[in-house]
Amino acid sequence: MTINESENASSPLVAVVDDDESVRESLPDLLKEFGLASKTFTTAREFLDSPFIDSTKCLILDVAMPGMSGPELHRELLKRGHGIPTIFITAHQDSASRPEVLEGAIACLVKPFSDTALLGALKKVLKLKTAD
Repeated sequence: MTINESENASSPLVAVVDDDESVRESLPDLLKEFGLASKTFTTAREFLDSPFIDSTKCLILDVAMPGMSGPELHRELLKRGHGIPTIFITAHQDSASRPEVLEGAIACLVKPFSDTALLGALKKVLKLKTAD
């Protein structure tokens, strides 16, 4: 787990769960530009075992990961009573239209996605003070 927090401790926390190291390295910088705190996790299990589930305001979740997939993690969180707003990300265009991915998700963005697309999805659930 990597912790990347913006300077404002009251910023909403966004958790990023992706097995792709480049995503885990780049997204926190972008989220910080949006005024958000972030924590990154390599696997779904790592996130489930973390103390950050209750404080996470939005989850950016890779669809296809070794072990537990993004949709499986999403269902597990719901089963445990954690309805964290979720943005799925995927490298596979066909995954973006699968019902198990779309069900309950804010959005499903296909990599590489634009900063604007991510910001638009985040604005659906978080009160962001950004210049449009």
